[in-house]
Amino acid sequence: MFEIDNVGVFLGLDVGKSTHHGHGLTLEGKKVFDKPLPNSEPKLRAVFDKLTAKFGTVLVIVDQPASIGALPLPLTVARDAGCQVAYLPGLAMRRIADLYPGEAKTDAKDAAVIADAARTMPHTLRSLELTDEITAELTVLTGFDQDLAVEATRTSNRIRGLLTQFHPSLERVLGPRLDHQAVTWLLERYGSPAALRKAGRRRLVELIRPKAPRMAARLIDEVFDALDEQTVVVPGTGTLDIVVPSLAASLTAVHTQRRAMEAQINALLEAHPLSPVLTSMPGVGVRTAAVLLTTVGDGTSFPTAAHLASYAGLAPTTKSSGTSIHGEHAPRGGNRQLKRAMFLSAFACMNADPASRAYYDRQRARDKTHTQALLRLARQRISVLFAMLRDGTFYEPRTPTVTLAA
Repeated sequence: MFEIDNVGVFLGLDVGKSTHHGHGLTLEGKKVFDKPLPNSEPKLRAVFDKLTAKFGTVLVIVDQPASIGALPLPLTVARDAGCQVAYLPGLAMRRIADLYPGEAKTDAKDAAVIADAARTMPHTLRSLELTDEITAELTVLTGFDQDLAVEATRTSNRIRGLLTQFHPSLERVLGPRLDHQAVTWLLERYGSPAALRKAGRRRLVELIRPKAPRMAARLIDEVFDALDEQTVVVPGTGTLDIVVPSLAASLTAVHTQRRAMEAQINALLEAHPLSPVLTSMPGVGVRTAAVLLTTVGDGTSFPTAAHLASYAGLAPTTKSSGTSIHGEHAPRGGNRQLKRAMFLSAFACMNADPASRAYYDRQRARDKTHTQALLRLARQRISVLFAMLRDGTFYEPRTPTVTLAA
């Protein structure tokens, strides 16, 4: 929780592309500033310096941490000018805004709500440490990598959709393997059932063997078995020779870019002192470690593991009314990137960490679904992560607890 006794002005900023609307309130609630701020360092600095000289400590608040990655200038200038910085989580902002009269949503109103929420409800604020150069670069690279991942999924789904529409048997063979470079290479050159059959079994095996030595013969055998299953030609199948190779080439390019991004992210991680700590945890690879660094940092922004779990959206909440208790549910809020990273790393670690697998199995034995058990494992790993960051220690494997039946 922020200490606000020494704050002279709470300056809420509704961040925009060219201008940011600022609304300043004193601790007593008196309005001392309410106007647009150009996205210019000299003009921003002039406002911050003027407020600081007149009222003392200035706390600058934004309503979403994403603004930092997209538009870092206002907060960078504020910190350099001696101001404190913080952010009001977007979900809390929306809920608090509903308490204010009027249905209009304007930049001026949003800035006023941010400032007043910071003044009256400081417990809703989160500290905002401007990232160092490595973390700033990781933020940009991981954001681009996530965009590439979305594009890869979209393109893969488009290819699978076309194959399912015209030749379902072929999709069952090639669809699940679109991440393999041999399959995308094959579809770039032979995008239709007719083109694959015309190329011939032996030639295709020879062509893809350099890219898939172990599975070349097996893959082509499965392809031709699938081709033999369907004797009819669905109208429009001929268009696959045009569309599928183009989509496969796009998918290959995206995969190449993702590999390049992973190499650059890995190079940055190696230069960060917390990288060995994070990657010592089972299930945490290069991309996951980068997300943890950009969302959690060194963990000092969170007083306890429970605060970190709440921020990640992994702290279970109980829904009850009167004598009705509907059990525990994962909240819908929280940082989605962090929540997804912890969920996927929990899934990935089960074959590498016996203690995590045992914890998952215990949850399943208590009639939890697969997803519920993974969420609980992710929550448990949040506590471990918090302790590792707090103490600067590596992950220590634990001996699984064996529960004996009575």
